[in-house]
Parts: sequence; structure tokens; C-alpha cells
Amino acid sequence: MSALLLPRSDGTFVEHAVSAPRDWPKPEGPLRSRVAYAAAHVVPRVLGENVPGAAADIDWDATLAYRHRLWEYGLGVAEAMDTAQRGMGVGWEAAAELIRRSAAEARAAGGRIAAGAGTDQLAEWTDVEAVLAAYREQFEVVAGSGARVIVMASRALAHVARSAEDYARVYGTLLDEADEPVILHWLGPMFDPALAGYWGSADIPTATGTFLDIIRARPDKVDGVKVSLLDAEHEVALRRELPEGVRLYTGDDFNYPELVVGQGADHSDALLGIFAAIYPAASAAIQALDRDDPAAALSIMDSTKELGRHIFQSPTYYYKTGIAFLSWLNGQQPGFAMAGGLHSGRSVPHLAEVFRLADRAGLLVDPDAAVERMRGFLAVNGVAQ
Repeated sequence: MSALLLPRSDGTFVEHAVSAPRDWPKPEGPLRSRVAYAAAHVVPRVLGENVPGAAADIDWDATLAYRHRLWEYGLGVAEAMDTAQRGMGVGWEAAAELIRRSAAEARAAGGRIAAGAGTDQLAEWTDVEAVLAAYREQFEVVAGSGARVIVMASRALAHVARSAEDYARVYGTLLDEADEPVILHWLGPMFDPALAGYWGSADIPTATGTFLDIIRARPDKVDGVKVSLLDAEHEVALRRELPEGVRLYTGDDFNYPELVVGQGADHSDALLGIFAAIYPAASAAIQALDRDDPAAALSIMDSTKELGRHIFQSPTYYYKTGIAFLSWLNGQQPGFAMAGGLHSGRSVPHLAEVFRLADRAGLLVDPDAAVERMRGFLAVNGVAQ
């Protein structure tokens, strides 16, 4: 197999010979033991003006083809989430089109889809009523597309809310008005610093109490909750406090193996950005759970854990760069580019380590082709081989 020299952050190099590609079987039917959504990224048009400050110019064919791969492996698609650069290059107009297009493709493919409804169309963050109106507008688009609604955490609400009661009012109203159960999304400040103090408190136990009160008041309106705090102990404790029938969709891209595998009935489902990068392995692990083989499932998940922790290392909000880079290495987008110029969010050594860890996890579809792309990337960035 091919080999190349990979740069490290300390200025040294390591020789890396790629491994043979791993065969990841697609499921023969729907995955049964876990509900798993991959929060997919968007692919920009190669010749588009996808520069900082510009509206996203999306390559719709490549973006939707990526979602079909997720469905083929039995995973659902969590659409128009932070992984799709909501608030980081992709505005509401593009997100609404993305939701409508993906939902139509999901119907045609028989795939599961949920999509984010937020408040990012607001030009000014004025008051709670404006936030509620913005949520209602996006709810209508998502529900009208046929996707399950994910109530995204709102930067605007975090800015205008003065107490936990403001959160209870907004979320309680939205749940009362929802025709179908929704997924509530708690995104921590490590993913978006503007969401610090969500639910009315920077104290996590206090915020958790408010969150649970909202859910317990209307459990029939909540399909599940996605929690992205990167705190496995908190997630397990919260999971056990949820009303019966309300799922915990882990958003913990550090500790997902043990949380998803769990202990029998005590486990999390998944709504994860990292699953957009490791979807063949994630599918294989859930297929092992379907065969009642949790040891195999955990082994497969663990083989991807170091890659996940690297992609999501601080500053965590740039994790999307690593996911897009791996997509490009695997030939699933024509160039390494992102909306808003976000492909510059990680260093050359960081992305070289993405390459190495992805290979070690068996996630390079064609290792020799990936090596050629990696060589080109290094050359463009002034790294001689």
C-alpha cells in the first residue's frame, strides 16, 4: 500500500503506510436496537463564492448524495444542524431549502429524517415574543417537509431570556402547538459559546432541573432529547430521569461508544456529528447490537473513538472541518472546501492526523486514492514529500 510523510504539530514528520480498506457491510434491513441519526454536513459548490461573510453556495447533488449514503447504511439524517454550518456560513434561507430537498429525498429512499428548527433568521434579538415567532416560522417549514422537528438551541433566546421561566414559556408554547412529538436539543457552549447559561443558568444541575420540568410537563410531545455537553456522567443521570418513552439521543462525540452500547436497556440512542464521518462503522456497531453482540459493537465503536476525539478537540466548534476533510479524502465531494471558508478552521498537522486516524479506523474507502489527495493537499500547503 502507499505511504507518505505526515507533519506533526511539533514540526516533525512521521511516515505512514496506509492499510488495506475495510469492508463495512450495509444492513439488510432497518436497524432495530438503536435509533441513530447522523448530523450531515453540506458540500459547497467548487466555483461558488463560499468565502467568509458570503451566503452559502451549496453543491446540491454532492450534498444529497452524501445523505443517501447515510440512509444506505441504515442511519437517519439529522438535517440542517450545526454540523451543516447553521450559524457558521449557512443561513436560514439555505437551510430551509436543504430541509425541503433532503426530506423529499428521504421519502423517495425510505430513510429517516429529522431537521432543525431554530431562530437564526432573526436580524435583531429583541424579546421573547420575537424568538417564539421565529421558532414558529421554522417549525412550519420542517413539519411541512415531513421531517421530525428538532428544536435547536437558540442564540437569540439565550440573549433575551431573563430567567428559567422565559425558557419554560417558549418551549412550553412550542410543545403545546406541535402536532407531532419533537426532539429537544441542548447544545453546550463548547460547541457554541453564545449558548452559555442555556435554560436560565450556568449551573448545570440547575439548568437540568429546568430542562426536566419542561419535558415532564408534556412528555407526550417529546420524542427525545439530544444532549451535547460532552459529560457522560451527566448524560447517564439525565437519561434515567426522563419520563418513560422519551429517548436520550446522545450528542457526546467524545464518549459515544459506551453511551450508545450501554448496559442492556440502559443506553442512549444517537444524534451525532461524528456519525457523519464514521457512518460505516457506526452502522456495523448497531448491526452487532441487533445480533445481541454488545462486545463486538463496543469494539467497533472504540476503534473510532480516537478519531472522534481528535476531530472534536478544542476549539470544538471547528469540528466540521475534519468531517468535510474526511469526506473529500473519500472522494465524496469534489474539493476540500466549506461554506464561509470554514475549511481554514484547522491546521495542516491537525488534518494530517485526521487522515492517519481515519486510516487506522478503516474509514478510508480507497486508501491509495486518499494518499494521492493527501499528497496534493500537503503540496499546496507547502509541505514537501
